[in-house]
Amino acid sequence: MSKKILVIYYTQSGQLEDILNNFTAPLVDAGNTVEKVRVHVAKDYPFPWNGKAFFSVMPDCVQSVPTELKPFELKESKYDLIILGYQAWFLSPSIPVNSILQAPVVRSVLKDTPVITITGARNMWISAMQRIKKILKEAGAKLVGSIALFDKHHNFISFITIFYWMFKGKKGRWLNIFPMPGVSEADINKTADYGRTVQQYINGTGFDGLQDEFIRQKAIEVKYNLMFIENKASKIFAVWARIISKKKKKDAWLAAFKYYLLIALFIAAPIILTVDFIFFKPFLGARIKRQKELYSGVN
Repeated sequence: MSKKILVIYYTQSGQLEDILNNFTAPLVDAGNTVEKVRVHVAKDYPFPWNGKAFFSVMPDCVQSVPTELKPFELKESKYDLIILGYQAWFLSPSIPVNSILQAPVVRSVLKDTPVITITGARNMWISAMQRIKKILKEAGAKLVGSIALFDKHHNFISFITIFYWMFKGKKGRWLNIFPMPGVSEADINKTADYGRTVQQYINGTGFDGLQDEFIRQKAIEVKYNLMFIENKASKIFAVWARIISKKKKKDAWLAAFKYYLLIALFIAAPIILTVDFIFFKPFLGARIKRQKELYSGVN
């Protein structure tokens, strides 16, 4: 039986759209009515970015300040499944995605509706997803599946390549030495397998067990080192955002945050990870397991 499925998302580079198209292809082929809505902001962000514009959105992003969206409509008042595409900015749901989730027309269709979230991230998506979980719960939605695709290169490498892509607007190999930025084509293509899994459940008696299947398929994986860094950094980002948002002249503070970010990533993080690896991680196995289960789950 054909189901009504809403796919709603925002994208700048088009990567998330490629992911969602691959993911939903099996659902379309199975005869479901798949409505895709790419939402745009009223005043779009630059792409490629420049440094000042990029860092200027940090306070509003971290503090969940929405922005105005261009008008959009949904064809239905009720859906059998909603697929939300999102991205993380500064370890938070991006401003456009947060704004989508606050839109009254979206809130109305979320209530009592199964939702699957899917992201294409550099590598840190946990904090953003935890906040999206809370928003969905407040809206009365039922999160039944979560997929996280990310750049699997080393943290330092992916930092360099994603900034090359963001600030140059070129998805290529910088200097012909560094790898391609973003989620790999192989991982994007593999999302069709996850779509076929969803089709099996949508034809069944419900979505119970879907997330367990996603985990078995490695549609979502929590990497300890990244989880550790993100848990620390998200709290610090919140402090920076509160301070900067209160300043009338923000440029100097945003510049300070930029340099903090570089120092934290390339100097502080390796030291802290080494200390943790030697003195703490060996004794926290049960706690780490619980954290991984929480972040890869839907509750």
